[in-house]
Amino acid sequence: MTTTTANTAIAVKTPPPPSPAPARFRFPDPPEREIDEAMTNHRQMTYTGHCHHLARYLGNEATTLVTADRWIARGPRPGTTGLRLPDLLVAFDVDPQAYHATRGYLITEQGKPPDFVLEIASPSTAKVDVEEKPADYAGLGILEYWRFDETGDSHGVRLAGDRLVDGGYEPIPIEELPDGSLQGYSPVLNVYLRWEPVQGEQGMLGWYDPETGQHIPTFDERQEAFLREREDRLRAEARAEQERAARLQAEAQVRELQEQLRQQGGG
Repeated sequence: MTTTTANTAIAVKTPPPPSPAPARFRFPDPPEREIDEAMTNHRQMTYTGHCHHLARYLGNEATTLVTADRWIARGPRPGTTGLRLPDLLVAFDVDPQAYHATRGYLITEQGKPPDFVLEIASPSTAKVDVEEKPADYAGLGILEYWRFDETGDSHGVRLAGDRLVDGGYEPIPIEELPDGSLQGYSPVLNVYLRWEPVQGEQGMLGWYDPETGQHIPTFDERQEAFLREREDRLRAEARAEQERAARLQAEAQVRELQEQLRQQGGG
């Protein structure tokens, strides 16, 4: 008997190649500032290093974003018409790496709006800061919107803050201090913002710890504190070494006296 085995070809379907990942949305570069805006921003933010000092003060830099001069949008969109570039933005419990990769703050990507924005007044931006941005920032759900004006000539006031309540902004109280400073408390950041007079009618922006009443630490202050701690440590080590040397000397004197008494007793 002959057995015939039939070879049956089995068709194997090749899976289709994976679809390419969609390109990441990225904001375009921000436009160049007007000269008056750039100079004011440099005086109040860049020169003073406020972003850096505030980021260090607030802590949790892996999930806290303290930044400036990047677009904010609710979701990906073509163009930048109607978008805003705050002079300072603070957002808690977000992904700073995603912010930098996107080159801006995308609310749908971060899962929440920023918590705080600040605008520094300049003649070229003042009208928009006061008349248009409050509605824009409230519409995005930003909890606090602050405005600082060196002289008060551009915004009409030197310091102003608004807090989001039921979808709209309500003013945060501003008090005048005995030295002429103006101060308002930010519940979101748990700091006092101040307009501080420096010369004539011009002022500088300051940030104060409500518990200590002191300005939040700056680079110079941190450096001074480091040097003070180093000097204190060196002095403490020197005292400890002196005490050790004195103790060893006293122990040697005791041993010498004991030896003398032993010799006298033996004689």
